[in-house]
Amino acid sequence: MKSLAALLAFLIAPVVFSQTPAPQRIVSLDLCTDWMLALHVERERVAALSPMQRISQPFHPAPWMKNAWPSHDGSLESIALYKPDLVLTGQYAAIGLREQLSRLGFRVEVLPLPATLEEVRDYERRFLAYAGLPSERAGGAPPARTRGKKRLLLLGANAIGMGHGTFEDELMVRSGWNNYLTGNGLVRLDLEQIARDPPDAVLWAAPSGAALANSFAEHPLWKALSPPPLRLDTDYWRWQCPGPWSWELIQELGRLARQAEEEHRERTP
Repeated sequence: MKSLAALLAFLIAPVVFSQTPAPQRIVSLDLCTDWMLALHVERERVAALSPMQRISQPFHPAPWMKNAWPSHDGSLESIALYKPDLVLTGQYAAIGLREQLSRLGFRVEVLPLPATLEEVRDYERRFLAYAGLPSERAGGAPPARTRGKKRLLLLGANAIGMGHGTFEDELMVRSGWNNYLTGNGLVRLDLEQIARDPPDAVLWAAPSGAALANSFAEHPLWKALSPPPLRLDTDYWRWQCPGPWSWELIQELGRLARQAEEEHRERTP
C-alpha cells in the first residue's frame, strides 16, 4: 500500500490544474462520455476512453467509434498514468473511482443522465463547456411531427415495454407515433392482452441474440396476429445513451411512422 501511495503521489505531483477552457488530456470513465468525446473532441486531446468502448464495440457500433481509441483498464493506477487534466463520467458510472480521483486532486466532472429531450440539449452544452468547445456546436431536436393514429410498442428485454413518462416515450411521441402502452414507466407485458389488442408496430429496443431475455420477442404469437404488427428496426446503440444522436433517432422513427401510415392506406379499401 505504501508503494502504491508513493507511485500515485509521484504521478500526480507535476499536475497543476488551471482555468484554461480547453483541457488537453481528457479521460472518460463511461460509455456515454466515450461517445461524446469521440464525436466532439480532437483525437489528440483524448488521453483515454473507458474499457467499455472496447468491450461493447460489436454491440454499440456508433459510426465515429470505428477506429481504435486509447483506453484505460478502469483502475486508479491506469488512469493516473495518463495525468488527465479532466476526467468525465456519467451520473451513475464509476462512483467509487471518481471519488478517489477527486481526492487525489484530479478534476472530475459528472454529466447527469438526460431524462427528457430538453435535458439532452443541456447535457450536450454542459459537455462542450467542460471540453472547452463553443456551445453553438450543440444540436437541437427536429420539429415535432403531427401525431398519427399508429400505436408503437417499444419492446425491451425480459418482456418489458416503455410506457408513458419514459425518455423512450418522448422519442416516440415526438416522431409521430402513439405509445401502445397506457401505463407509466417500465411496463411488464402480457401476451394475452397483446393478442386481444395488438399494436400496429413493434420495435425491438434490445440487442439481438439467443438470450433467454429475448424469448418474448420471438414468441409465435407475433406471427399469428392478423395482420401481424410491423416489425421495425433501428440502430440499437442509439437507444443506449441519450445524446445528440437522439435527434437522428427521432428522424428515423418519423420515417418509420410515415411508412406505417402509407402501408395502412394501401391495405385499407
